[in-house]
Amino acid sequence: MSGGSSGIRSLPLGSIALWIVRAVLAAEFLYSGYLLFAGGHTEQTFAEIGLGQWLRYVTGVLEVGGAIGLLVPRFGGPSALLLAGIMVGASVTELFILTDGGPVLPLVLLIITATLAWFLQDQTRALFGIEPPKDDEDYR
Repeated sequence: MSGGSSGIRSLPLGSIALWIVRAVLAAEFLYSGYLLFAGGHTEQTFAEIGLGQWLRYVTGVLEVGGAIGLLVPRFGGPSALLLAGIMVGASVTELFILTDGGPVLPLVLLIITATLAWFLQDQTRALFGIEPPKDDEDYR
């Protein structure tokens, strides 16, 4: 073989790192969604919130859907944005509504998902047909 024509496509290190983050977040949100469907302590938590158990199921569906979306290349950006929004709600709930709330995990997940959504903003723009800003140096 000559000149590096091994037939294997190489990915930039940043792209590999983003896929690792996506996979770890997907695993976290799949597990979290499973816990929401399984009940247990989540039933008590959502009872304390006071909006009913339907919110637990909606949150579970959104988290599992977002986790699956993170693993689909076209939907990674919008899924990260969705999960960041869910974490905003979870953080606010943990901080201001629950008596023994623990906001650290939702806040950490919010920072990670929002950062991932920023890195994948091209996917979100492409999916929704949004043109990049004209003054953005990355698009000149």
